[in-house]
Amino acid sequence: MAGTNSRSYDAVPSRKVAFIGLGVMGYPMAAHLALAGHQVTVYNRNTAKALAWCEEYASAGSVRHALTPRLAAQGADMVFCCVGNDDDLRSVVLGADGAFAGMEPGGIFVDHTTASAEVARELYGAGRTLGLHFIDAPVSGGQAGAQNGLLTVMCGGDQAPFDAVQPVAMAFSRAFTRLGDSGAGQLTKMVNQICIAGLVQGLAEAVAFGQRAGLDMNQVLDVIGKGAAQSWQLDNRGKTMVAREFDFGFAVDWMRKDLGLVLAEARRNGARLPVTALVDQFYGDVQGMGGQRWDTSSLIQRLD
Repeated sequence: MAGTNSRSYDAVPSRKVAFIGLGVMGYPMAAHLALAGHQVTVYNRNTAKALAWCEEYASAGSVRHALTPRLAAQGADMVFCCVGNDDDLRSVVLGADGAFAGMEPGGIFVDHTTASAEVARELYGAGRTLGLHFIDAPVSGGQAGAQNGLLTVMCGGDQAPFDAVQPVAMAFSRAFTRLGDSGAGQLTKMVNQICIAGLVQGLAEAVAFGQRAGLDMNQVLDVIGKGAAQSWQLDNRGKTMVAREFDFGFAVDWMRKDLGLVLAEARRNGARLPVTALVDQFYGDVQGMGGQRWDTSSLIQRLD
C-alpha cells in the first residue's frame, strides 16, 4: 500500500500482536506493525480483505489471519483495533468470540476507534475483571497519516500498559501520548474534532468570499498561509477547496459520527458548543447533497 514502505522503524523487539479491523485506517496501520518486524495476526469481518492483506505483506515476516477476534487475540502480547463505532467495538471485544475471550491475563487491548468515552470506560472495567488492560487510543492524521505511519495518537488508560505499548505503536505514529485515565483519549479526540469543525467552516467561508470578490484565491492562500491564518487545514485543504476537489481525505459521514459523539458528551458535561452544533448541521446539508463520502472540506459546497 502506498506510503507503508518508505519510512524507517526504530529497533524494537519483535512482539506477537493482533490487529482487528482492516479499514481505511487499520489496513496500513497493521502493515506498519508487520514491516517493523512484529508477528501480526489480523481479523476483518470481510475475510477476503484479511487474506489480501496477508498476501500483500507476506514478505514482511510472520503474518496470518484469524476467523474471529478471539482467535486473532490468542497468544498476542497486545491487540490493536480500529473499527467503526461503539457497537462495532463491543462486538469484537466482548462475547464468546470477542478478543477478551482469547487474551491471557496481563494482555493489552489498544483501541484506535473514535468512540465514546463511555464505551472506553466500560471496556476498561470489563478488562480489569479479567486481568486485562484496555487503552483508548483514537488517532488523528487521516488516511495519509495512517499510510505514512505518522498518526497522532491520544491515549487514556493506566501508565504501565501504556509504557509497554508505546514503542510498538510508534511503528505507525509520529506521537503516541497518554492524556490521563480511561476515556481521556476519546475526550481529547473530541477536542480535536471541535477545533477542526470551526477551522474548516472558517476556511470554506474565506475561500467562497474571496472568490466572490474576484481574488486569485490560490495566491491569497499562499500569502495568508505565511501569517496568523495559517493552519493544517489551510495548507492541506485550501487549494483543493478552491478547485472543488473532495474525492479524498476524511469523509463527511465519519465527521458527523465524530461530532455526534462530541455533542452527546457535551450534553452530559454541560459544555456549550454553539459553533460545533451549527457545523454539524451544515455537514447534514452536505450529506443531503450526496456528499456522504466527500472530504470534510466540502463544506464550501453549501456556499456556492
